[in-house]
Amino acid sequence: HTSKPSDMLPELQGRLPIRVELDSLSKDDFKLILTETQNSLIKQYVGLLGTEKVELNFVEEGINKIAELATEINQNVENIGARRLHTIMEKLLEDISYNASDMSAQKVDIDTEYVEKNLGELIKSQDLSKFIL
Repeated sequence: HTSKPSDMLPELQGRLPIRVELDSLSKDDFKLILTETQNSLIKQYVGLLGTEKVELNFVEEGINKIAELATEINQNVENIGARRLHTIMEKLLEDISYNASDMSAQKVDIDTEYVEKNLGELIKSQDLSKFIL
């Protein structure tokens, strides 16, 4: 007898290992994840800091730099896919998040300069262990 996994009980189907090979995410993929998804991290942080009356403005070049860094870190450390964006965005907006109550009614542009200032040293020094989940 030969049977397909779909012929088995659902309880047993979940125990069968399924292996698939996935392609790494590209810079463009990260950019789409940051901008086009329904509940993107950018929208979440804009909303979160908006409650403290801090207006975040993500410039196109800044988003490109974030996507570029996510791709680079995934290639050099450990490829964890889009989960990398959570740690990058958290580190990028760490100062603003902690000082938001003191920054009320300010507008912050997240551009290439801001991204490099807050994340650039991590790339230059290759001390990327902070980004490993």
